[in-house]
Amino acid sequence: MTFPNALILQLAIATPLAAALVIALGLPKRFSVKLAAVAFVVPAVMALWLWSQFPAGAGARYAFTSQTSTGLDAFGISLHLGLNGIALPMFVLAGVVGAAAGLYALRSGAERLKIYLMLLLIMQGGLMGVFASIDLFFFYFFHELALIPTFIMVGTWGGRDRNYAAMKMTIYLTAGAMLSLLGLIALYVKSGADSFDLLVLRDQIAAEGLRSTWGKYIFGALMFGFGTLVSLWPLHTWAPLGYGAAPSSAAMLHAGVLKKFGLYGLIQIALPLLPDGAAHWVWVLALLAGLGNVLVIGFITIAQRDLKQMIGYSSVMHMGYCFLGIATLSLAGAGGVILLMFAHGLSVALLFMLATSVHHRTHTFELSEMGGLAQKAPVLAAFFVAGTLASIGLPGFANFWGELTIFVALWNFSPWLSAVAVGGIIISAVYGLRAAAQVFFGPPSEQVQNATAKLPFPDLEWNERLPALILLAVLFFIGFWPRALSGPVDGTLREIYPAVETRAPACSCAYR
Repeated sequence: MTFPNALILQLAIATPLAAALVIALGLPKRFSVKLAAVAFVVPAVMALWLWSQFPAGAGARYAFTSQTSTGLDAFGISLHLGLNGIALPMFVLAGVVGAAAGLYALRSGAERLKIYLMLLLIMQGGLMGVFASIDLFFFYFFHELALIPTFIMVGTWGGRDRNYAAMKMTIYLTAGAMLSLLGLIALYVKSGADSFDLLVLRDQIAAEGLRSTWGKYIFGALMFGFGTLVSLWPLHTWAPLGYGAAPSSAAMLHAGVLKKFGLYGLIQIALPLLPDGAAHWVWVLALLAGLGNVLVIGFITIAQRDLKQMIGYSSVMHMGYCFLGIATLSLAGAGGVILLMFAHGLSVALLFMLATSVHHRTHTFELSEMGGLAQKAPVLAAFFVAGTLASIGLPGFANFWGELTIFVALWNFSPWLSAVAVGGIIISAVYGLRAAAQVFFGPPSEQVQNATAKLPFPDLEWNERLPALILLAVLFFIGFWPRALSGPVDGTLREIYPAVETRAPACSCAYR
């Protein structure tokens, strides 16, 4: 069983990259579209299969492993692939959101559609590679492979202010990536290991230790580097602008999956290897996330009058919950973050897709110019309301379990920060339900009446319903059976996080 599943893991990464190469070599457009459709769906099917085959009780061990020499063995670099309980949910997320974004893009009508699909396939292949990489060099390499198409797609196919948005994204995300790389290189050098392999680093640091001073500096570099990539306040300003300008499929993949790279890096790498360094920075992270991401960005989200900008700011706000979960330095907090990352990736991708579907029908993102769409497009309204309720954290959706677990862990860390986080639910309800009400209910706006007078107002078509159904089905599945994800996650965290929990700040224990 091990060899075939290891091969499936490799093919899940290689399939979209190979399809992008074939398209780039001059495949005719009609065949390119068909090949892209297959290449978007196949990795998702493979990821779901590997999810079903993930061994119970794997613990910290990686499953479906393979190791391939790259000619860089002298530097301790090899293509080492595999999945543990932390990587598995993110690998599945990359497959599912990639399939939804790709299927939506097939009928997008984008100019130079072949190039658009090729870049999107490179993004998906890179994302699958990120979460399957055990070697830190390829972990970073695949991230950059997925990131570069984002800049091109925003600058070429983006909407309003696309050039400025692409430039700002490039500056912020390149700076964050370079700082993260500096932290990873310092971790490799100061650990004394002769390999970038995460398992070798883990064993070396467990045996030899790492000076607390260096651990503090390295964790700080990783926290702010990864934090910039995730939009930690105040290093967040690239995100709403970039998502507002990005074409919908690129926004779905970046906000839904690529943005989770930094959080994943903190949970999989930084916290287990640098628990002392994490304890030094924990209150800085908690205050930036709680007061900045949740409160400040939450109120800014309420003030938005552009639907796509509102969804972009809401994504930044919800990343604050994830940072707060990490700040607890607890197994429960980290587990909640992984569940919320998975759920948020699905719900935000769904909302970005549906916001674009609204724009196609009304030709505007301005909330004040919408209204009464539920009468004209009831299926669109139902999907949008469901996506909004999932984002708020309503029971029955996957988001609920992630947020609840984080809130419980946060109470043991700091009750007043827990109160701030719970208050964020009210903020989310205000902007989310207000937007749903303004867009779909109430009297039709003048713009909607004019659009209806000229042409029949279409409801969601099947090329839009299918990706929406995929995303919503997984949200419901985890909402009603969270154990499908929490089981593998807890098994891994219980083995690699005991040293992290013992470094929880002494001040947090007073609240217990």
